[in-house]
Amino acid sequence: MLDRWNDDDAQAFVDRYAAAHGEALALRTYSARLFGAEPQLVLHGGGNASVKTVQTDLLGDAVEVCCVKGSGWDLASIEPQGFPAVALAPMLRLVQSPALTDEHMVAAQRAHLLDPYAPNPSIECLLHCLLPAAYVDHSHADAIVALTNHPDGEALIREALGEDVLLVDYVKPGFDLAAEAFAARPDVSAMVLMQHGLFTWGDTAEDSYRAHIALVSKAEALLAARGEAGIRLAPPTAVEAAQAQAGAFAPWLRGALNRRLPAGAARFVLHHVVDEEILGLVDDDRLARWAGFGTLTPDHSIRTKPAACVVVPGEDPGAACEAAVGAYIEDYTAYVDAQIARVGPVTRLDPLPRVVHVPGIGTFGVGTSPKSAAICTDIARHTLRTKARAEAIGPFEPLAADHLFDVEYWSLEQAKLAKGGAPGPFAGRVALVTGAGGAIGAGVARALRAAGCCVVLADVDGDRLEAAAQALGPGRDLATVVFDVADEASVRTGFDAACACFGGLDVVVPNAGVAAVGTLVDLDADTFASVQAVNATGVFLTLREAARTLRRQGTGGDVVVVGSKNVAGPGAAFGAYSASKASAHQLAKIAAMELASDGIRVNVVAPDAVFADTADGAIPSGLWAEIGPGRAASKGLSVDELAAHYRDRNLLRTGITGLHVGEAVVWLASGRAPVTGAVVPVDGGVPAAFVR
Repeated sequence: MLDRWNDDDAQAFVDRYAAAHGEALALRTYSARLFGAEPQLVLHGGGNASVKTVQTDLLGDAVEVCCVKGSGWDLASIEPQGFPAVALAPMLRLVQSPALTDEHMVAAQRAHLLDPYAPNPSIECLLHCLLPAAYVDHSHADAIVALTNHPDGEALIREALGEDVLLVDYVKPGFDLAAEAFAARPDVSAMVLMQHGLFTWGDTAEDSYRAHIALVSKAEALLAARGEAGIRLAPPTAVEAAQAQAGAFAPWLRGALNRRLPAGAARFVLHHVVDEEILGLVDDDRLARWAGFGTLTPDHSIRTKPAACVVVPGEDPGAACEAAVGAYIEDYTAYVDAQIARVGPVTRLDPLPRVVHVPGIGTFGVGTSPKSAAICTDIARHTLRTKARAEAIGPFEPLAADHLFDVEYWSLEQAKLAKGGAPGPFAGRVALVTGAGGAIGAGVARALRAAGCCVVLADVDGDRLEAAAQALGPGRDLATVVFDVADEASVRTGFDAACACFGGLDVVVPNAGVAAVGTLVDLDADTFASVQAVNATGVFLTLREAARTLRRQGTGGDVVVVGSKNVAGPGAAFGAYSASKASAHQLAKIAAMELASDGIRVNVVAPDAVFADTADGAIPSGLWAEIGPGRAASKGLSVDELAAHYRDRNLLRTGITGLHVGEAVVWLASGRAPVTGAVVPVDGGVPAAFVR
């Protein structure tokens, strides 16, 4: 394993943090990030690190403390404040208690924090306090767990690391683990927790870090010497085919999962990964064994559950997903039932998988957010890879079901669940907005995202699309897809690409539109047809593909068509646009009738004269940039007078923004009222467009 320590980088951390936090904590932060930068050591909040030093308490007294990674912090990006300081002396007394529940231990740790507002110290805080060195590091190194998860794991670790490493049989993290270590030999500087991970310690950050890297490298060397199993990489052409299939397959899977959630629960989104390594692993004939019961380290069971699901698509992917998810639920329920018989009642977690492997397509992570779903795929990759490596030296032997259950259903984790509030109506939902590079589309996307949706921005103009995405700001909950709503094949592939982003769709907003200015006498047929192609045919194609996607999922959904005030109150010299929008309104009403039995609501918003996405005009309307001069001329106005003209003609004397339109879309898609087939004006009140 690569030794990443660099004296200049370490000094840079001292220069940056020492004045405010002390040199010891500055170096602790530096070496902790070295661990976080190596996925083969820790993943997503895994691993741990601490430093013993002296800090001043609220009374001004110097106190010896242990600064240990706090709850919610990730070693890859941790800051000094991510290491809450707990008074060391009380912790050393605490570990001598003959019996201590995890809840009492956490309460005692909080009671002795120097900063009462700091995050909870790690559940392994007592162990870090006990180990006899200033710096302590803990990882779930792949190579270490590949050796320890074997029937002869102790012998393998001894062969790889020698006799100067303390071996501790698996004990659940927390007080029990600390008590076990308290009786350990004081003459060692490293400890392997069987089927869990590696601890090293030292007087300096560099000593502990380099000891860790050296031991992991020895474990890797043994694996290599034993003829480490090679991962069968798939050819690039197969990867391309898998990527092409993922979007069409994902809604079947997402539907099979979300239909089984209780009412009111946040929906699941999916994160798909496929490359030469992943496809080689999921296409391996050993996949069922690797995906079966057993995580690499007990912490992973909280994220991914103890086993993954495998779906073989076949000719009927919907039926395959139903069968595989159903079988997974039966197995998981039986596992929990058996454990409840052992430990008594618990608050049951949902029985749905968090990792789904699909031969020929790749791996899907399942979560209530894009981040949680992506974490599952990262862990899944490491699990498959490490199990494949471990088989070079014999059968992989995971922790027993009792131990994995005790971590997955840990009382501290159950307490976190009890504190969680009800999810919002858009939690886990995914929206697709066409024409998202324009003012209305960007405003709608902004409103849906603020409501809690993951949003896929679509547009035919890739440059405008990227500009809109940048204006909306970065985040895992935003994706972009380029396609042309006027082209049937492009719409089909565009929807597949959109579904590949988050696993499916729940809200579709057909918004893409163009316009042309001219009287009926002056309009040529090609111009009229080009407007119809986008505003009418484009809405038809988008509605049709939305219906197909939402029906695959079987969880209902919402389609909100962006129409126009011009349908009820048309304007002269704007016939092509008004007629095309009238067609869109009518198509929406037909769709409302045809899709209601599927639980799919279809409504229309009818805005008027949207010149920008928000009041500050972050994204100006491209449509008005094109038609503005013509519309101004038709009304005897200058271009500069146009926005004021439309503002002042409505009853509320307000300029309409894309965000206003988006708020109407959010209300319609929220399901707060049983509305379908409706047209909601978003025009400030234009009497000429009143329904009559």
